[in-house]
Amino acid sequence: MWVLLNHVKPDRRETFEKFIHEIFWPQAVKLEPADQKAFRQTRVLHPVEQNEDGTYTYVFLMDPLIPDASYSILNFLEKMYSEEKAKEYYKMFTESLNRPQEGYEVIQSEY
Repeated sequence: MWVLLNHVKPDRRETFEKFIHEIFWPQAVKLEPADQKAFRQTRVLHPVEQNEDGTYTYVFLMDPLIPDASYSILNFLEKMYSEEKAKEYYKMFTESLNRPQEGYEVIQSEY
């Protein structure tokens, strides 16, 4: 499994959610089947409360992680939209973040 933490600026929370739920996820239908599979095996978890530093942490869970699959948001956007729109939407995503994504590859224990 791959876990990505997205620390979102408090004043950009609405923009981040709009990106995920209106711009990014619905357009997965435009992707090839292999890319669509990556979306079907990815979940987005929303924070229940604000972090001490004021940010909100959204979690992307890729479960199970598909070996050799690309999970690049920019790569997906370029397949969904024109080059200009892809760059615009990627900027919307990155400018919502307080700092770069944190990623962890983990395995489930047997218990």
